[in-house]
Amino acid sequence: MTEYSRYGSAQFKQLYVYGALDPSPMVLDRLAFGFQWSVSGWLLTPFLQRVGAETTARLRKRVFDEMTTTFATRYTRTIGLTEALKPEVLQAYERKATGEKFLIDPTLN
Repeated sequence: MTEYSRYGSAQFKQLYVYGALDPSPMVLDRLAFGFQWSVSGWLLTPFLQRVGAETTARLRKRVFDEMTTTFATRYTRTIGLTEALKPEVLQAYERKATGEKFLIDPTLN
């Protein structure tokens, strides 16, 4: 900003919340980003329905083409269905912690 404003920046900021791994309340410090802002939820399925079949096909192709780069996923651990029911394992994947994904592979014991 080139000059002081008690309302902060006049630049509009849009925040999209996607997913809900962390169920705690969202805290928005309006002093940090001013009063020109909006917060919305974002869900993939309604978005794809809105943009139509052609755009959806293009986006799916992009995900397929970039599956090992942009959209690559790394798992902390691969577990079978039996292991997924063990209390200590269930507790570990139920944490829903960022960077700790578990892949449940039904072909494993």
